[in-house]
Amino acid sequence: MHVVHTIAALRAALPVPGSCVFVPTMGNLHDGHLALVRQAAAHGLPVVASIFVNRLQFAPHEDFDRYPRTLARDCELLSSAGCSIVFAPDEAEMYPEPQGFKVQPDPAIADILEGHFRPGFFTGVCTVVLKLFGAVQPRIAVFGKKDYQQLMVIRRMTRQFALPIEIEGGETTRAADGLALSSRNGYLSDTERAHAIELAQALATLARQFSEGGTPLATLEARACQALAERGWQPDYLSVRRRTDLGIPADDAPRSGDWVALGAARIGATRLIDNLEFSG
Repeated sequence: MHVVHTIAALRAALPVPGSCVFVPTMGNLHDGHLALVRQAAAHGLPVVASIFVNRLQFAPHEDFDRYPRTLARDCELLSSAGCSIVFAPDEAEMYPEPQGFKVQPDPAIADILEGHFRPGFFTGVCTVVLKLFGAVQPRIAVFGKKDYQQLMVIRRMTRQFALPIEIEGGETTRAADGLALSSRNGYLSDTERAHAIELAQALATLARQFSEGGTPLATLEARACQALAERGWQPDYLSVRRRTDLGIPADDAPRSGDWVALGAARIGATRLIDNLEFSG
């Protein structure tokens, strides 16, 4: 496995555009990331994984400075998972001058849910992903479904810019108790970790109650948030949306169909997100 730190070195290692599968990460890797790398490797092409903590997608009050940087460990894990090249640029390589040009995603999909509670987040995500796509020039890019809205935003951006890249989703990897793996799980205390599964459980309950019908969705969502709050959480949202476009299902519409329950909430100082695909 090769580790490169510049776009020039990356392009020298991959001289033919469209010859690799790409897995972008911010490092501090866990088994969920490695599952995406193994999924990428199954295509039989070289796998490039990037490790870059992108300042543009962090608000000033968020955890950019304390986000764990574990490059040596990450490289060992990536090598064992079948990665061919690690692209680990620094900020000066990715942003050699102030990034005046930014990608403004469609507000209809980017200013709701995560985008509502983290203004500018998806602008930062789309901008860095577009730059990474330009650097790596992959045939396929793999993104985890745990960041469900992000996956949809990237798919739409790729389609609207007519990029010759297939966007592939990877299933969420979970711990034995059902907690979605996340780099931020490392911030949890032992007590918080024991309660962290409650977010996934709340989403499962919301999905079941929505499928049963008879109660307005807004009422179900408010109840779900209240139930988490009573257990010591600070919920931002728990919501059911259409899988196709993250639109809000109408109360008078049939509840048969393909849905996703999405949620974000803080336990202690740690903000966790999760989602659950289901059919009504």
